[in-house]
Amino acid sequence: MLCLFDLDGTLIDSEPGITACIRHALTKLGVPAPADLRPWIGPPLRHSFAPLLDRDALRIETAVDYYHERFSAQGWREHAIYPGIAEAISALRGAGHRLAIVTSKPMEHAAPIIESLPFGDAFEKLYGPDPSSAHSEKASMIAAALADFGAAPQDTVMIGDRRFDIEGAVANEVSGIGVLWGFGSREELQQAGAQALAAHPHELATLLRPA
Repeated sequence: MLCLFDLDGTLIDSEPGITACIRHALTKLGVPAPADLRPWIGPPLRHSFAPLLDRDALRIETAVDYYHERFSAQGWREHAIYPGIAEAISALRGAGHRLAIVTSKPMEHAAPIIESLPFGDAFEKLYGPDPSSAHSEKASMIAAALADFGAAPQDTVMIGDRRFDIEGAVANEVSGIGVLWGFGSREELQQAGAQALAAHPHELATLLRPA
């Protein structure tokens, strides 16, 4: 089976780096940051910046540039691997599943993170959006993975913590597994159409049939 994994909120807790970079960008623009930035983790940055910046396209792009400025320098290192993830990845790979990453994070930021993970080499391919895109593009990235791997939708699963992951799966008639240790809620994942929910990484192996 082809197992597609989200990155932020699924493999790593990236809240420290992401929120620090958001605050950096807003400070540079003289805009107060919201007290709760967890909802910003997952959606495209432009989507989240827009309401605070009066939907001014130039200011939004400037904010994104400031965000990437800090993330490239240090934000990409500010994360922690969720407990049990390394063991879950090892178990899935050992069972014969093929693994890939489908993330809303630009490739230039995601690649060094994955390379730094102790289990990063378990993933055969990385899919990220065009840096200039205002959309999550999860559906199109999942479609690209299906084509690249020659995988049938019924033999593929998308694993992630936000509705964008599950909606992308549904758009491709792929099973979506929502994880509850990330940044999305049970309700969000169920409403998006998750076919199963995992409360701990070790549950992933039991939810997937052997390859």
